[in-house]
Amino acid sequence: MNIENTKAQMRKGVLEFCILSVLKEKDAYTSEILDTLKNAKLLVVEGTVYPLLTRLKNDGLLNYRWEESTSGPPRKYYGLTDEGKEFLKELNGTWKELSDAVNIITSQN
Repeated sequence: MNIENTKAQMRKGVLEFCILSVLKEKDAYTSEILDTLKNAKLLVVEGTVYPLLTRLKNDGLLNYRWEESTSGPPRKYYGLTDEGKEFLKELNGTWKELSDAVNIITSQN
C-alpha cells in the first residue's frame, strides 16, 4: 500500500473545510488561500484548489469580487456567503466530534 496516496486522500478530505475556515475572517484571493494552507503544512496545489473554489461558489457557499492589482492583472477575491458561514459552523461541530473520536481511538493502548 502506498502511504503517500493515503496521506493525500486524508488531506483532500479536509480541504473544503480548511478553505472555508481560511475565509471566515476575511476575503482572500487564491494565492493567499494557498499560502495559508501551505504555511499550515497542508500540501496542496493550484490545480486542486481552483476547481474546489468554483464548486463552493456554485454551491452558494462562496462569492467573489474582482479587485485591481498594482502588480499585475485584477485579482479574484473569495468570501463566505451567509450560507457558507452557516455551513462552516456545521462543519466545525462535525470536525470537533470527528477529531474527538479519532483522538480517543488513536490514544488507546
